[in-house]
Amino acid sequence: MTRPKLILGSGSPRRAELLAQLGLVADGVRPPDVDETAENGELPLAYCRRIAAAKADAMQVAADEVVLCADTTVALGRRILGKPEDAGQAAEFLLALSGRRHRVITSVVVRNANQTWARDVVTTVKFKRLSDAELNAYLASDDWRGKAGAYAIQGPAGAFVTWLQGSYTAVVGLPVAETANLLVAAGYPLYGEST
Repeated sequence: MTRPKLILGSGSPRRAELLAQLGLVADGVRPPDVDETAENGELPLAYCRRIAAAKADAMQVAADEVVLCADTTVALGRRILGKPEDAGQAAEFLLALSGRRHRVITSVVVRNANQTWARDVVTTVKFKRLSDAELNAYLASDDWRGKAGAYAIQGPAGAFVTWLQGSYTAVVGLPVAETANLLVAAGYPLYGEST
């Protein structure tokens, strides 16, 4: 049996780069169109799991394909910090994170034509207390755009992180070790063996 095609259900360049750390290049990129609006009272872990599962469910999976979808959510207590709509909301998020710990949740879902595998990785991140100068310079960089919680740890905001417990790659957007295990479980050989 030949190796199945790997389909990345995400348009995120960061997820493609993290796959490359495993020596993988997706055979196709097909980001599903999913409404990512949180439901009233929905908790961050349940939200992240639901969105990742919805992305995977929205994908058409051929018999010779393995699909990989993920969602990353920034949680401050019970509050979901999504992608900020504008610089004002980005500033609000960053000020809320300043000097505090928060959680970054990444849910990964891998599907083949017959079965689904899922895994959640929760990482605790602590931000330094941000000065006005740091906050304003970061907002001016526009690096916050399109980023959950208004930051990307692999960008300039990495300088704000004083402590992390968990998976760095999960905070970037795809936990590499856990993703490798899910792909192997789904029959996608990572280490040269054929199935």
